Order: sequence, then C-alpha cells, then structure tokens
Amino acid sequence: MMEDITRGVSSRTHSLFTAHVRLRRLRSVCQVLQIAVCMVCLGTNALADTETIHGRILDPQGASVAGVKIKLLNAAGTKVVETASDQAGNFLLAAVDPGVYQITAEDPSYVTVVASVSVASGQPQQVTVQFQQLVSAQQQVTVVASVPALETPDPSQTVVIHDQVLDANPGRPGAPISIPGLPIETASGGIKAPQYFAPGVAGDHGEPIAQYFQIGAFLFPNNLPANAHGNGYSDPNVLIPPIIEAVTIDGGAFNVREGNNAVDLAANYIPRSHLISFVQLTGDYRDGDLMAGWSSPKPQVNEWIAMEVSFGNGFLERLEHRQQYKLNGLRQFNFGRHQLTLFGIGYYGSSYVPGLIPITVPVAGDTIDSRQLDYTHNALVVASDNWKLDEQRQFSFSGFFRNYALTLRSDFGDGLIQQSEKRNVIGGEATYIQSLRPWLAVLAGVDLRRDAPRNLDLYHISDEGQYQLTTSNNLTLSFVEPFISVDGPVAKYFHYNLGVRQEEVWMDNQDFLNPQNSFDKLATLTLPKGTFTILPPDRWYLPTVAFSYGFGFHTEDPRIGNGTGIPTLLDPSRAEQLVLSKMLKQTQFYVTLRRTSNSQELAKIDPDTGLQEIVGPSTNKVISVSAQRNFPVGSIYVSYAQADARDVQTGQPIPEAPRFIWDTVGSLTKLPLRLQLRGEYEYVRAKPLGDGFIGTPVTEFRGAVLRPFLENRMSIAANFLIANGYTGQTTEVFSYPPNVAPVEQVVGVPLKSYISASFTYYFGK
Repeated sequence: MMEDITRGVSSRTHSLFTAHVRLRRLRSVCQVLQIAVCMVCLGTNALADTETIHGRILDPQGASVAGVKIKLLNAAGTKVVETASDQAGNFLLAAVDPGVYQITAEDPSYVTVVASVSVASGQPQQVTVQFQQLVSAQQQVTVVASVPALETPDPSQTVVIHDQVLDANPGRPGAPISIPGLPIETASGGIKAPQYFAPGVAGDHGEPIAQYFQIGAFLFPNNLPANAHGNGYSDPNVLIPPIIEAVTIDGGAFNVREGNNAVDLAANYIPRSHLISFVQLTGDYRDGDLMAGWSSPKPQVNEWIAMEVSFGNGFLERLEHRQQYKLNGLRQFNFGRHQLTLFGIGYYGSSYVPGLIPITVPVAGDTIDSRQLDYTHNALVVASDNWKLDEQRQFSFSGFFRNYALTLRSDFGDGLIQQSEKRNVIGGEATYIQSLRPWLAVLAGVDLRRDAPRNLDLYHISDEGQYQLTTSNNLTLSFVEPFISVDGPVAKYFHYNLGVRQEEVWMDNQDFLNPQNSFDKLATLTLPKGTFTILPPDRWYLPTVAFSYGFGFHTEDPRIGNGTGIPTLLDPSRAEQLVLSKMLKQTQFYVTLRRTSNSQELAKIDPDTGLQEIVGPSTNKVISVSAQRNFPVGSIYVSYAQADARDVQTGQPIPEAPRFIWDTVGSLTKLPLRLQLRGEYEYVRAKPLGDGFIGTPVTEFRGAVLRPFLENRMSIAANFLIANGYTGQTTEVFSYPPNVAPVEQVVGVPLKSYISASFTYYFGK
C-alpha cells in the first residue's frame, strides 16, 4: 500500500511538474508572441510614421465645451478622422500622418471655428480651439480666415458668414448682402443688380470680378460675358438673402477652379443645405417685400424652397413702379457614396429707373427721362454629383442650364438708347481629387460651357422719336477649360500649391448690320498659378506669410460695332500677391499687397456711339489691412484699402477706379431690453473719372436694431441707411437743362437715406 501511495504521490508530482513546465513554456511562447506583436506594431508605426493630436475645446469665456464635433480635413478637403470632445472638453485624433490639416469644431450653440495645424514626425501636437461667438437668431458679423488647401489655395481668402452680416438693402432690389470691404456701385436704380467692386477696379459692371454659386462641389460661374450692358456682368440679385449661408472671397487669379473674370476678385455664394422655415415682411411707406422659406422639419433632410415678392417705388423722387419675383430651391440626395445636389432659380423683374443725372445741377424728379426702364428675367437649373470613392479620392460631375434676358433703356445725355439681349447658357464640369501622399494632393478637371447671346441690339431714338438700330449681333461663345493643380506641405512649416488652367474659347460673331464684320475665331490662353505659404507655429509669434503668382483673364466683347478694328477677344492679366496674417490676443490681422497688370484692350462698345474703345495697358496696386475680433457681447471688423490704378502708357489714373475704401462692421448682442444692434460704416474717397474730372466721396451707414421674442422664434427690427453722395459716378456729355449747350459733366445716381421695419417669424424648432 505504501508503494501505491508513494507511486501515486510521485505520479501527481510528475504531473504537477509537467504542467508547471508546460505552463512556463506557454508563458515563454506568450512572451515571445507579445514581443513579436510589439515589434510588428513598432515596425508598423515606424513605417506609417503617424502621430496624435491632443486638443481641448473652450467657449468664449475659456470654459470647457463637451460634445463638440471635431473633424480633421486633409489638403484635399477630405475628412481624415472625426471625433467629439469629452466632458472635460478634451479630444484625441490618433494615427495622423505628418502634414498640414484643417480642424473644424462644430456645435449648434456656437459659430463654427476652423483652425490649421501642422503635424510633424516625432512631435505629437497640442491644440486649443476656442469658440469666439455664440450662434444667434439675429445677425452679427463674423469673418473667418481659411488655411491654404487644395480647393482654397489663396491664403488671403476669407469666409463671410451670412447669418452674421447685413442684408445690403432690406426690402429693395440689389446685392443680397453687404460684403465687408467691398462697396456696391450701380448706374441705375431698379431691379438690375448693383455690382461689388474691389480696390482699384472700376465699379458698376464688375468686369475683372468673378462671381460663383457653390452648388455641392461645383462653382457655377455667374458672370455673363459679352453682355449688352457690360462685359462680365453678374447678377447676385436673383438670390434670396436668407438662403445664403456664407460667402467666400479670394484674390481670383491664384485658383485653377476660378476662370473667366477671376482677375482681381472672386466672390463665391454658398447656399444653405437646410433652412429653418420662416416668413419675413419688410416695408416702409414706399416699398414692400415679402419673403418666405420652407424646409423639411427633419434636420438630416437637406431640402428647402424659398420665395420673395417685392413691389415699390424706391427712395428717389422718380417713382420706380417696381415689381420683382424670386424663387430659389435646393434638394440633396444621398445614394451610397454619391451626394447629388439640385439647385434652381426663377426670377422676373421690371422697373422704371431714374438713371444718371448731373450732380451739380438740380434735376426735377431725380431723372432726365421718364421713359428709362429695366426688364430682366432669369431661369437656372444646376445639378452636381459628388462621388466619394474613398477617404482619399472623389469625383464630381456637374451640369447647368440658364436662360437670361435683358432690356434696358437709358438716357446718358446723348439721347435715349435701348439695349437688349436673350441668351441660353449650358455647361458643366468634371473634377477629380486624390490625396496621393501626406505631402501631395492632386486636383484635375475640365469646365465646358456654351454661351449663346442672341439679339444683342443697340437702338438710339432719333429726334423724331423713332428707334434706329445702331448694332445688331448674334454671338456664340464656347469654352473648353482643362485645369490641374498639386498641393501639399513641404517639410514642417511650408505649404505649396501649383497649377495651370488652359483656356480655349471659340467665338462666332454674326453682325447683321455690317456682315463684313462677322468672324469666327479661336482664342487660347495658358494660365499658370501658384502659392507658397510659410506657416510658423503660434508660439513663435511670427505671422503666416504667403506669396502668390498667377495669370487671369476675362472675355471681351467680340463685337466690332461701328468701329473698324479687330477686337480683343481674351484679355489676360498677371497678378502677384503677398499676404501676412496673424492671430494676436483673439484678434485676426491681415495685411495684403497685390499688383495686377492688365494688357491693352480694344473692345467695350460705347452705348452712345456704338464705337469701340481702347483701354490700357494698366496696373492696379493695392494694399489692404483688416482686423477682426469677436467678443462675448458682439464683434467688430475693420478694413482699410488703398489702391493706385493707372494707365501704363499715359500715367493717368484709371477712370472710376476707387482709391481709398474704409469699412467698419460691428454688432452688439446684449443691450438693455434684449435689443441687438448691427451696423456697417463705409467710406469711399472721391475717385478720378477721366478727362480731369474728380467725383465726390460716398458715405454709407447701414444698420438694424433688433428685438427677439418667443425664445428667438420671432423678431422685430428697424433697418436704416444713412447715405451721402452719388453711386455709379462717371462723366457724360449732357445738355441739361435742354436749353444749355452740351457740356461734359459728372453724373451719378443720388443716394438717399431711409428707414424701414421688418417682422420675422420662424416655424418649428
């Protein structure tokens, strides 16, 4: 028995020893596997060379904000990673490749913040993002700086949030919003939209200034080349102000996505993807305006439709008898990796207009001819499909159709004239974007457009009161415009963007009065563009420095009219720009130096004579300084611009180009009785008008006092404009009064002050 017990104990001891040995072997194997896994992970990390971004979100008072949506976008504008801040306001973005990125912080209670961050190998980043402004149902001012990226290479670009800026003329036709630092000019009242102008650029027609509507990923070109009224004419008046979410502004000549007229400035209107259903009534004793918009009550459904109806007589002595109807709509569909955006516009307007009058001679009724009028209509349909292949690649396919008509009667002192046209425009774009490496993203695409102005007729009324045809043309302009650009960071603190755009423009000019002036020509331009940006870290207290160089162009009027010379078809220009920007003590500063050289042009049909005019060559030198700061109780934006635009051959100033612009926009959101105040002061110094004439300064102070009710569901506001001067200033040969001999005089449209009231009600949450 003892042997059995001994044998049993020995057997158990052997089994325990064997199990212990196996366990030690298993532990050894696990340790080896663990070491191997660690080595593989270390090797993978070494190969990927990824880093982490640690950050914190603060409110305007410096307290932590939880639940904020954080997105990291690469140079191509593609989302790399998304997260949210925790209860302490902290967030973590892991496995980020070295490079330059955009961080966006979104929260329903605050205005979205966009910040840039540079990620370097071996250096985890610490980022603090602070909201500057609470979202309000009322309007304040916010100008947000953007960082260089594949689709926005211009470092001077700003994003003007429409919720926070002023409607340009509440309840009256014209530009839908006031863009800080860009005055508005018009040579008439009525429904024909005024034009923004840049420092050193002649106003009214906005010829070297491009405008776009951003539909999905597509920039719809809003300019109308070879227009009966003026080359490059654009009409933002077709947009209903509440549907505009933001406007981006850039130099124009440095982005391959922006083509015709993008020389001195490009303004891009961005419609909302979702509205809060509303109704708004604005009016005074002369004018009435009704706007209404409906959107799906589901926030995830991006669809809305809005309308505007306005009637009135303006604020000049001459009654306008104006009527204006607008219809805007948008719908987005999501099909797997596709996002399809549809956008449409319907517009009709008619009005009697006062027109230009001498500024030194009293004119009864503010008009020299009661027959002057505008008549116009617009119809537009845009479709854009953004196809996201993966996180690094995307396609965009877009198309549009536009129908446009204009009839304009004006009297410039040489007798009443009538200009008219009708046109159909069809076109589209295909774009491909791919992020190939952390330091290389590629954008390539092609724009196609066929613009067919018909019945470009110019009439003069004879002494017997009969219309006499002066010019009559049909035009066909076909654009084929391929473009490509590369973008990315170089080393740690540098960013580059290089591109080229090829312009192939075919023009068919049919002259019905002078068939010998008809022609069919192809014009070609190659436009290189580039930007190099230095992005020092904030701790260095150095500004961001960027230098841009590029070529732009705009399409000239190909008609010869009563002239004899072969017209300039494409007018090229060269632009250089230096930008310094820095955030100091929560204040964003910008200093921009820009120089644009324009070639000589033989175009611009004179409406009085039908003759061609020679313009240029010229240069436009601009310095602008701006500062913007948001406070817990409001905000302020100040900009100053000084320009020198001259004819290179004569050394004389370019007529009608402004030299000095001062703009201040501010808001106060916490006043007694829950009142809110917003306003803009704009001053444009007297500008040269040619032939030795100097105009008069223009001063405008527009603003609104608002009072919200029912938890911001309803608001009542008083809107006002205090103005002094004349808009659309130029010179004309006038014989007014009629018994006075014809003499060249300074003319313009008088600015008049007014006050109006508005009521707004929001439905749903």
